[in-house]
Amino acid sequence: MPLNPAEELHVAKVTMPQLGESVAEGTIGKWLKQPGDTVEKYEPLLEVITDKVNAEVPSPFAGVLKEILVEEGATVPNNAEIAIIETADESNGTSAAKTEPPPAAAAADKQTVAPAEPANGPAGSDERPAPVQPTPVEPAAAPPSAPAATTAAAAAPAAPTATATATATDVPGNPDARMTPAVRRLLREHGLTAAQIVGTGGGSRITRDDVTNYVESQRTGQPVGGQSAAATEPAQPAAAPTAAPSTPAPGALTAAPSAAPASSGPAPARVAASGGTSITFPDGADEFLVPMTQMRKGIAAQMTKALLAPHAYVQMEVDVTRLVAFRERAKRDYQAKEGIGLSFVPFVVKASAEALKRNPTFNAIWTEQGLMAKRRVNVGVAVAVDEGLIVPVIRDADQLSIHGLNLAIADVAARAKAGKFKIDDFGGGTFTVDNTGYLGTNLVMPILNVPEVGIVTMEAITKRPVVVSTPEGDVIAIRPIMNMVLGVDHRANDGAGGAALLRDIKAWLEAVGPDTPIY
Repeated sequence: MPLNPAEELHVAKVTMPQLGESVAEGTIGKWLKQPGDTVEKYEPLLEVITDKVNAEVPSPFAGVLKEILVEEGATVPNNAEIAIIETADESNGTSAAKTEPPPAAAAADKQTVAPAEPANGPAGSDERPAPVQPTPVEPAAAPPSAPAATTAAAAAPAAPTATATATATDVPGNPDARMTPAVRRLLREHGLTAAQIVGTGGGSRITRDDVTNYVESQRTGQPVGGQSAAATEPAQPAAAPTAAPSTPAPGALTAAPSAAPASSGPAPARVAASGGTSITFPDGADEFLVPMTQMRKGIAAQMTKALLAPHAYVQMEVDVTRLVAFRERAKRDYQAKEGIGLSFVPFVVKASAEALKRNPTFNAIWTEQGLMAKRRVNVGVAVAVDEGLIVPVIRDADQLSIHGLNLAIADVAARAKAGKFKIDDFGGGTFTVDNTGYLGTNLVMPILNVPEVGIVTMEAITKRPVVVSTPEGDVIAIRPIMNMVLGVDHRANDGAGGAALLRDIKAWLEAVGPDTPIY
């Protein structure tokens, strides 16, 4: 948006946003605009990195980026001034102005997203989305092998000498490849650059396994996923064997190198760990200390804090016969019309949002002064990422239809896989839906996503024999049943209140029928 020279220019300062209630600072990952560039309002301006997420920060103003006050890699507290934008709007010329993007809720029903699998489909559904569980549990999934190097690179003879700062023509990777904070630190601790690694994640994102596989290939001299070490890094002199760093980086999980060639003696034992990460045990070792990643440290701190809250639990069985039948009838036409699957999660989120309006002391957060009730119903739905789990928030969930909720969940799942979170995805949650059933569980005691005071699980849908009352009397029938467990902060609510909330959720789900609107 070029500025009219006749307009009076004003200066507006951009500040570091807060990504979640428990986040006090952020690291500048990458500036997406440079001084002199024109910036539209809400256009991505920079990437901010915290222990848990990489998020794109939209510009709060329209104008020209005049000055960058904080360089990439620097960590600053929330609300610190990080850039100056020259605007033509006098109303924007405040020193600490902060503007949030338009609420996602108003447009969610009309939103269109690329076909993506919902992040949190329960077990028993056709979709296999990421597990919804704020506790640190990741489904094991082996990452894809790194792609083979280009023909030219594979055929090139090894150079006699090389440096880590080789030009882009010497290395196959992308120096601007996306990655999580833990992977970025892993590269630093191994003395590597992004240009040396071929990313196999979504959008060529570099994963932890890409780095560890590369380090292992340098240690053993074996190819990375079928490519030679020379194809992924400038060759080292033949007389100087590659040595791994003496201290393993978080997530590297590599053993100290041996002076003998890799082919002499048995290979170190490798076992699969959580999330598909492999652990390489040193020769003869019976144990290995797995270093904590930054995200895992953040999760550990949050879980420790959460367990300080006194938990109470309420459990009920929900007969989802009508819900399962409704979804089976609707999902094919819905898929054809919208291009995405219809999972059970939006139904549970909708049921919870409606029940929270009748039980407002659960749509709240706990403070040192007492219970802070919230007017807006913002439901958190967790999504699995490479390094752990995060809980993006669906805002104004009570105002959205089943379709709107399904779009919002699919959208955040797609952005999670691409690593393109928004600031508005985090913070301000008032309640959490926890889809533990994706993993096949039937009874989980969830940990509160503090400072929220309630969390509900949706367990696996399983067919069970139940007693059904009919005009002719009681009969035994096979019905799809889903357990639900409500975790309660006992400082804020008692078991009776929890039972009332869960009863309302159960009643809504059991009442789903042919007349239930999707749109």
